[in-house]
Amino acid sequence: MRILFLAPHPFFAERGTPIAVRQAVTVLCKHGHEIDLLTYHEGEDIEIPGARLIRIRPGPGIRNVPIGFSLRKLVCDAWMALAAFRLVRRHDYDVVHAVEEAVFIGLMCRTLRRFKLVYDMDSLMPDQIAEKWPWARSLLPPLRWFEGQAIRRSDLVLAVCQAVADRAASTTAPSRVHLLPDMAFDGEGTETGEIEALRGLFRAEAPLALYVGNLEHYQGIDLMLEAVAQLPPEKPCNLVVIGGGEGATRHYSEKASEMRIGERVRFLGHRPLSMLGHYLEQADILCSPRLRGVNTPMKIYSYMASGRAVLATDIPSHSQVLDPGCALLAPATPSAFATGLARLLDDPELRETLGRSAAGKAARLYSASAFADRLTRAYATIAGPEAVQDEMCPCPPTG
Repeated sequence: MRILFLAPHPFFAERGTPIAVRQAVTVLCKHGHEIDLLTYHEGEDIEIPGARLIRIRPGPGIRNVPIGFSLRKLVCDAWMALAAFRLVRRHDYDVVHAVEEAVFIGLMCRTLRRFKLVYDMDSLMPDQIAEKWPWARSLLPPLRWFEGQAIRRSDLVLAVCQAVADRAASTTAPSRVHLLPDMAFDGEGTETGEIEALRGLFRAEAPLALYVGNLEHYQGIDLMLEAVAQLPPEKPCNLVVIGGGEGATRHYSEKASEMRIGERVRFLGHRPLSMLGHYLEQADILCSPRLRGVNTPMKIYSYMASGRAVLATDIPSHSQVLDPGCALLAPATPSAFATGLARLLDDPELRETLGRSAAGKAARLYSASAFADRLTRAYATIAGPEAVQDEMCPCPPTG
């Protein structure tokens, strides 16, 4: 099939959605599909055999488009809509595969030609808007109506997690909804810098906890620092934080010093994704102190695959993938997270058991082959009647 793939974000960039897009396009091309990948003007140019990378041209002044909703992103989406219209007029696409808000661009393009529409649903957009801007909560009913229209009018919905799949399946025929979680990053590629020996960053020896990800407030960095500060002196741990920009790392470094745990915490800033596995394998405990949300962070799958013990807050974002058999889940409070840390610090055998169980689950459900299998089966449902009969597999469970 000929596919127009709409990716409304900088591409390629080493963060969750662009990584998932790269994987999806790679899988589809390997199965013989021809893809035009339309994306933003920013990002690294990469080659995917069978795909043509096309970038929008939003004009001067639109640079450094951030994660999440913003005025710059809206401008880029408007330019993407114009570019998509031009492409749909020129080419006879069988499928338009639209990520997130690009589904509305896909719906508009249907006024020009007939094609199958795939909604790559990476989040519950109305809920995210209300979380970011509390004043917008009054807009939830109309925003959810628009979301429902996008779900109902799509031929296939690819849901990134079970909570998103449940919302979609309550709105359209469940047979149109397929679970497509992210996968554990396999660390392919060549390292582009020196990999620090993390334990060597500290004067005093102690078990090593590690956090990887951005430093936005919802990630719970404050909670994690407060938890470390609450550990008794006889049960310390060293904490390394990888990710975040210069301003955020400076802010949290200063906060750690004010909390008198500066000697126990190191903020390294951004590191290339190709190094991720080398850092994870050095840790005793991998932390995800996220405060809210339903989307499972992509890092969780890599955490699991590493075979290290995972400590995460007990929120839907984590609990729809993690369970007490493969991770330690704690209420999203500093004291509860500190209790979880102390338990893992005290019990190396528990850490080993949880890590081994998580790695096994990741290999079964969140590997590259599992991702490819799910995507292939989902696409088979829109390829023709015969494929639908053979391959239909609505909303497979995560566990």
